[in-house]
Amino acid sequence: MTIYQFEVKQMDGTMLSLEEYEGKVVLIVNTASKCGFTKQFSGLEELYSNNKEEGFVILGFPCNQFLGQELGTDAETLGFCQKNYGVTFPMFSKIKVRGKDKSPLFEYLISESDNKKIEWNFTKFLINREGKVVDRFSPKTTPESIEKSILDLLSHS
Repeated sequence: MTIYQFEVKQMDGTMLSLEEYEGKVVLIVNTASKCGFTKQFSGLEELYSNNKEEGFVILGFPCNQFLGQELGTDAETLGFCQKNYGVTFPMFSKIKVRGKDKSPLFEYLISESDNKKIEWNFTKFLINREGKVVDRFSPKTTPESIEKSILDLLSHS
């Protein structure tokens, strides 16, 4: 199984197959606008801007399951991210990353890592060009500190 078997809801309400990102190195992140880690949006955007031409993409999935740290609507979330952090990488509709209504995508991502629980927002999953999870990073891990892992995957194509 790979991430390419999943469809996700875009902020405009339409569904998108993750096959759209086949052949790219992908970083999937559950995000929040009112979190102590929210400032990581700047580092994520810099990673994306610096590496998108080489086949790298970040997919942001807002989540409100940790102390209600996500804004109301998808439009508000997107506006906040763009205005305050200049986010240009794809952001998707708000999802759940734990519990019985957990997103099937995140259920898969979690199943492919050693830690079977998402502890907080800004958990990051690194996906290779074949759509497989190759690493998972905690919310405390800064985007800058994982750039070498991303560059290694980008250079092995």
